[in-house]
Amino acid sequence: MSVSLTEDIRSVSDLKKHMREIFDQVRQTGRPVVVTVNGRADVVVLNAAVFEKKLKALNLAHFLAEAEADIRAGRTRPARTFLKSFKHARKVPG
Repeated sequence: MSVSLTEDIRSVSDLKKHMREIFDQVRQTGRPVVVTVNGRADVVVLNAAVFEKKLKALNLAHFLAEAEADIRAGRTRPARTFLKSFKHARKVPG
C-alpha cells in the first residue's frame, strides 16, 4: 500500500475542516491518510474494507509465524499420521 506524501498527509486542523473530502479521498484511492498533530504523525485514517483485508493478512502472517516456529522446533509429524489420528479421534468412517 503506497502513500502519496503530497496528498495523504494532513494536519488534524485540515481533517476538522475537510473531513468529508478526506474520507471521500480514502474511499476513492484506497490509500490511508496520515493525520498529524503538531507536525508529527498521530493517527491513520483507513478505509474499513482495506483495514479488514490488512487485518486478515496480519492474522494469517501470525499463524504462519507460529507454524514456522513449530517446524524449527521439530514439532511436526507426517500428514498421514495426523490424518489417521484425526479420523480416529473424530470417529470418521473409512
